Amino acid sequence: MDQILFQLQDAITRSIKDLDVTSMQCKRSSDEDKWSIEQIVEHLIMTYCATATALEARLAKGAPTRARPSVAQRLAQFTITQLGLFPSGRQAPVGVMPVPTQQHHSGSELSKIVHERLARMDDLLGETRAMFGNKDAVNHMILGPLTVRQWRRFHLIHGLHHVKQIQSIRKANSL
Repeated sequence: MDQILFQLQDAITRSIKDLDVTSMQCKRSSDEDKWSIEQIVEHLIMTYCATATALEARLAKGAPTRARPSVAQRLAQFTITQLGLFPSGRQAPVGVMPVPTQQHHSGSELSKIVHERLARMDDLLGETRAMFGNKDAVNHMILGPLTVRQWRRFHLIHGLHHVKQIQSIRKANSL
């Protein structure tokens, strides 16, 4: 696995691996609109799956996107992938929002799923680089077309943003 995504996997695993099913349901506040630790990790997994789907579709087409990022998208790309800053307080796109479920998981169970999804996404990113080189190859739903390196950096910065939230929940709940 690429070092950037390995760093992400390690950070997520360290933040949840020792949590049982009950602890994974903890939130930072009693506000029902806030996500539990489990929902945060499910959101991350959903983003890896969405990226894999976008990569698979682009690879099937056999050509990089022809879309060009707007000035606003370039600024957002730079802020996230170069400066390492992720904006707070934004609502996740509908396709990657966790839904309430009756089946819950422990931290170790979700760590395994994170590893599997990151490994799959990393394989597809490798195929994308082999096919398209360093071009803006695949569109992100908000940031526009990204290179393989930008995709990896996006997922690292986004994931670390959520790891901080998990750490905050753990602290608030003495976990």
